[in-house]
Amino acid sequence: MGKFVCKTGKDGKRYFNLKAGNGQVILSSQGYASEASCQNGIESVRKNAAADRFEKLESKDGKPYFVLKATNGQVIGRSEIYESMRACDNGIASVKKNAPDATVHEEAA
Repeated sequence: MGKFVCKTGKDGKRYFNLKAGNGQVILSSQGYASEASCQNGIESVRKNAAADRFEKLESKDGKPYFVLKATNGQVIGRSEIYESMRACDNGIASVKKNAPDATVHEEAA
């Protein structure tokens, strides 16, 4: 089962990573000004992953990655850069599978 892991960055903003059951990060958030907005971001990932609001993109070196967008078009999460489109598609499938029931945890300091 997946989990959202929250932390405070060096910039003082709140971030989360969605991790698959194997512990691999499959989606990373932007920085949020408050804990409440970070929690809203997690709920937005749950809702928009189920609605299939993914966009596949290419990095500068031509490798695929994806972003998850909210209904307003704002990016709420970004994947790692993958070696192949197949791996990118598997990453999207993993977010869809893990996000709805993922638990929320605070990263240990």
